[in-house]
Amino acid sequence: MTRHMTKLLRYYHRFEQLSETMETRPFKFLRIMTQNHSPRKDDMKTIINILVNLMKEIRLVPSGIPRRAGLDDLLTLLSSPVVQKYLSVTGVEFCDHISCVTPDRVWVSDKNNLILTETATGKKLHSVEDQLSSGIGIHTVNSEGELIYIDKEYNIIKLCNDMKTTTTFIKHTDTTWEPQCVYCSPSSGDLLVGMRDTRTYTGKVVRYDNTGKRKQTIPHDDNTPHTLYEWPWFITENNNLDVLVSDVVAVVVTSGEGVHRFSYTGPPSGSRLQPYGICTDVMSHILVSDYTTSTVQMLDRDGQFLSYVLTRQTRGMDYKPYGLSYDVSTHAVYVGSGSNNNNTMSVCRYINRHLHLADEREYNCDFDEEQTQAGM
Repeated sequence: MTRHMTKLLRYYHRFEQLSETMETRPFKFLRIMTQNHSPRKDDMKTIINILVNLMKEIRLVPSGIPRRAGLDDLLTLLSSPVVQKYLSVTGVEFCDHISCVTPDRVWVSDKNNLILTETATGKKLHSVEDQLSSGIGIHTVNSEGELIYIDKEYNIIKLCNDMKTTTTFIKHTDTTWEPQCVYCSPSSGDLLVGMRDTRTYTGKVVRYDNTGKRKQTIPHDDNTPHTLYEWPWFITENNNLDVLVSDVVAVVVTSGEGVHRFSYTGPPSGSRLQPYGICTDVMSHILVSDYTTSTVQMLDRDGQFLSYVLTRQTRGMDYKPYGLSYDVSTHAVYVGSGSNNNNTMSVCRYINRHLHLADEREYNCDFDEEQTQAGM
């Protein structure tokens, strides 16, 4: 489900770009659309139907905005985020890091425990015994729902869904660099690993493909000082493929190619940021928990502060937020406690889904398809 949602979002952004190109540079649009893609003959009718429907969907107005409901219409931000529920998680003392599997199950860890939790009750369903003792982002979930985590020897392990079979995905052989945090990209399947140099106390990010082969290093020159990161604690990826790292005193963001885009050091109020959990949502917002102000802050994709999603004044938030995880299927965010001896996890809703617009758009698309087929 996560993989399909991510691909759909990427296609949406690509279509947006093509729509703009068609409006402003029509000849370039025609060249793009007529490039050789070598379709099979039996696929041509389907492709033509899809193309006709897409062209009929576009309704350009002077502002360049399509008339029909798009992503920004179907999903909007709530003026006041709501904590839907909060529960005590059995088997942990804190909720330092959270990896969402489904709306019913999430992996939760503190410094000494890593457990699979039932979100309805907080009941422990399974536990891992050989995880790295660390209160940061040592685990993630791939598109198949399998757990990937860092073990005590700094190997990266994959646990299959049967909760029995484990494989060493990446064996730790370089004693200079120690893995600190991991994130599995739902769009590419790549694994992003934040690492720390134990000699210089600097960091880097290494990208591996789904076979464990190294693809990329950020910064990408191993012969230069790795001053971009100090200590990668948590890591994630945005819809535009930016790589986001929650570091010691900043959120450090690079492009997918490894170029530094910005570092976020705190809100306009001037308070110093102490970032921990970090995630992004379907609208490409960046959410980060700040231990200094006991808040969850929202940024746009370019690092501009937008709002406080949660504060200590929010009902149900009587703890310092620490771990964060976004559920792409419900558009809720899981918020874990970093307060002393507090194993609370909250489920917060801050995005409103306008399902009636989605139903209307689906009806219109179905109607258009019937009309197109009737006319061919």
